[in-house]
Amino acid sequence: MRAMILAAGRGERMGALTADLPKPLLKAGKNYLIEYSILSLVKIGILDIVINISYCAGQIKTALGDGSRYGVRFYYSEEPDVLETGGGILNALPLLGDEPFIVLSSDIITDYPLQKLFLRPDMLAHLILVDNPSFHPSGDFCLQDEKLSLAFQNQFSFGNIGIYHPDLFSGYQPGKFRLGGVLKEAISKEKITGEHYQGIWHNIGTPEDLSRCLINSFDSAF
Repeated sequence: MRAMILAAGRGERMGALTADLPKPLLKAGKNYLIEYSILSLVKIGILDIVINISYCAGQIKTALGDGSRYGVRFYYSEEPDVLETGGGILNALPLLGDEPFIVLSSDIITDYPLQKLFLRPDMLAHLILVDNPSFHPSGDFCLQDEKLSLAFQNQFSFGNIGIYHPDLFSGYQPGKFRLGGVLKEAISKEKITGEHYQGIWHNIGTPEDLSRCLINSFDSAF
């Protein structure tokens, strides 16, 4: 199985911290922010990792290299113009292959056990949901009998962790588009399952998030 880490965004909410530095390379404890996602994948034996890059792309490639120091192989999916999450994944599909693949954001820190991710043969995606955070109180989805639904008030938010089948993107044309529309179309066809995770999960979106996060507890885990 291959995996993808989303690292193309500028991280504008970080303000001056990302004026000349890509958000994935912000230091969080002893590691770059993106390294928590890398090390989580290494921990479960993922050997091939695709990283999409755009803003300060050269800095990311220089800092991370080819993956050999982590014992894996990196494949960079470069975007001259940011394609948003949906367009970015579609653009990277040739590097991800024909089998289901894991996708993580580069700005989350979590202890979710990635080895548990499983995609049913009749489904197009399986997403990890978390309690609605303060910055997104309206949530994204509700969960009914392990399937995602849009029929009721959104109970949970998407935790930016998922496993996807390439067929989820069938019919979409290359270009800039968000993942949300892709997911909602598949949800309307009852093709996405999910689970509610209540363990450690931090979305690092602002300087305050970065300073608040208890990084030291993660440093000891990797």
